[in-house]
Amino acid sequence: MTAATHSTLFPQAPDTADAVLDGLDPEQREVATALHGPVCVLAGAGTGKTRAITHRIAYGVRAGILQPSSVLAVTFTNRAAGEMRGRLRQLGAGGVQARTFHSAALRQLQYFWPKAVGGGLPRLIDRKIQLVADAAAACRIRLDRGELRDVTAEIEWSKVTQTVPADYAAAAAKTGRLSPRDPAEIAQLYATYEDLKRDRAVIDFEDVLLLTVAILQDRHDIAEQVRSQYQHFVVDEYQDVSPLQQRLLELWLGERDSLCVVGDASQTIYSFTGATPDHLLDFRTRHPGATVVKLVRDYRSSPQVVHLANGLLSQARGRAADHRLELISQRAPGPEPVYAEYTDEPAEAEGAARRIRDLIASGIPAGEIAILFRTNSQSEIYEQALADAGVPYQLRGAERFFDRPEVRKAGAALRAAARFGANDSLLDDAVDLPSQVRAVLSGEGWTSQPPAGSGAVRERWESLAALVHLAQDFAAAKQGATLGDLVAELDERASAQHAPTVQGVTLASLHSAKGLEWDVVFLVGVAEGMMPITYAKTDEQIEEERRLLYVGVTRAREHLLVSWALSRSPGGRPNRRPSRFLDGLRPGSVATAGRSASGGPGGIERGIGSSGGTVVRRTSRTPARCRVCGRTLTDAGEMKLMRCEDCPSDMDEGLYERLREWRAVQAQRSGQPAFCVFTDKTLMAIAEAAPDDEGELARIPGVGVRKFNRFGADVLAICAGQEPAEGREGD
Repeated sequence: MTAATHSTLFPQAPDTADAVLDGLDPEQREVATALHGPVCVLAGAGTGKTRAITHRIAYGVRAGILQPSSVLAVTFTNRAAGEMRGRLRQLGAGGVQARTFHSAALRQLQYFWPKAVGGGLPRLIDRKIQLVADAAAACRIRLDRGELRDVTAEIEWSKVTQTVPADYAAAAAKTGRLSPRDPAEIAQLYATYEDLKRDRAVIDFEDVLLLTVAILQDRHDIAEQVRSQYQHFVVDEYQDVSPLQQRLLELWLGERDSLCVVGDASQTIYSFTGATPDHLLDFRTRHPGATVVKLVRDYRSSPQVVHLANGLLSQARGRAADHRLELISQRAPGPEPVYAEYTDEPAEAEGAARRIRDLIASGIPAGEIAILFRTNSQSEIYEQALADAGVPYQLRGAERFFDRPEVRKAGAALRAAARFGANDSLLDDAVDLPSQVRAVLSGEGWTSQPPAGSGAVRERWESLAALVHLAQDFAAAKQGATLGDLVAELDERASAQHAPTVQGVTLASLHSAKGLEWDVVFLVGVAEGMMPITYAKTDEQIEEERRLLYVGVTRAREHLLVSWALSRSPGGRPNRRPSRFLDGLRPGSVATAGRSASGGPGGIERGIGSSGGTVVRRTSRTPARCRVCGRTLTDAGEMKLMRCEDCPSDMDEGLYERLREWRAVQAQRSGQPAFCVFTDKTLMAIAEAAPDDEGELARIPGVGVRKFNRFGADVLAICAGQEPAEGREGD
């Protein structure tokens, strides 16, 4: 669901320019009427930022101040760009370009490439991971699937921060970035990857921006042609721009200052991709005469939800925290957030499913409920629990709605029925538009009741059910609407990627939930080790985890349920504790002593990690040294062991053999070679360290986040002399 929820689904365009301003609060109106010079909008969660900037564009167009074709509105996802285009169309400002950075750059690159370079644009590859694998093979470096993803992410980060292979190691050290492999190896893989791209005449996603920047820098005639086309710029989610995107924006602008940026430093959650809030926070420095408008009236969430959100940020530290916005709820009071503790993760999932079933029975639509988690690997257990409870659901982050095969087929069937419906016996008894749509889609697999269970069949049904609900809403809003009218509406929505709401509980990661909202939100797995995630070590990483939880909290309009489990599996050790971010906020908890004030008004001020234990902070990567003789290690296998191959080992041989036996079972079950579970060197490192908690295990080189999430509980059980979870279940 989006911020447009609860408004009329198909509103009429305002009659006049002044009518565009109707319903805006004073700050939003200030944004909408500030059409000259640089403008910076600091917009807290739920404060109507998209409403403010779309009305700004529409007001300028309707008042004759802005020409639609001269405006470029830029955001970060196709969904957000599609929503913006849909809203502008509803406000009578069609013709304005609303695109992602990459989409806008790709159009320019395709148009100007023949003139600037000659010939056709090289083929754009959809996924770079196979090319990274080929680069690893060329370098004779073996990478498992998790390491392939990690190296791919490092290459992407390097490119958006404009770091060349030769400078990777220095740049990673300077920023405190923890490389998944030796920095020299990453640099070698990165350089080979670039060579392979040139040899195969292909470009990747980041090259689209890099090449566009290069052309605009080198060819002043082309830059001026672009600037004559686009004279006014609006950038949404400005806290998420990378250095490369900022450079492209500067080239689009030239010497002009007709720029409006919108963002919230407290919602910076993509720094791992190269995003930085510095451009937002430094905007006034770069543009001393800028108009700065702060939106703090929260129209989304109840005072109780807003109170928790403000409390989370009141404990934050760092530059983003110094610029936090104190939200003020504009809604009627609602229920207090609910906190729930469970013995294990299956019990937590079943508890959420039971509560959701009761909420739906009480009249809350399934589409107004979401379960949000930290990692995608947590999804499966909730899918099963909802399916067992007979609750419909949808997975967020799957392919775009109008790109789904069943939606394309349904669109073709509706288009055919609109054209030849008079000869279709299916429509003989259909007396209105909704019944016509139900009749047509019944031939595509839609039924009045959802299919049992989960999986692909359920997902296809949910897609068709979304079209049925859209037809009902469309008919209610447009009296006398025909099947042809609905098809035209679907075409416009597909062009704008403005998907209808699927009537099912949403399952989504916290990252993919950004920009969405629901009446009811379940924040699950809010325990130490997951929130903050285990591999978040530095103060900056911890603070980003806090902001991620803040984003999750502010997705809720009225009902917020926060839960955690004491162990991963039934019968497991109950050694987990609720997230430190909830200390002093949830009932019965107290703020941990010794935390320093962050400068935010109100709330409880505290430092990070002063819960009595030792928190590991790594701000730069130092050379790996043998823990026995102290020699600098360069071999990847020795680095995993943290000792020279020839130095004496203190490995527990019995533990090593138990780990090898367990690995063999896992490899057989997955149909993969044993080294894909853990390499021999990693098993030796585990057997030498004999970790007794999650933190110690996570720090062992070769474990990695993906393997930690999948195998961590089993390995810790074996190290403790116990049977792994799956072994106990068979007893």
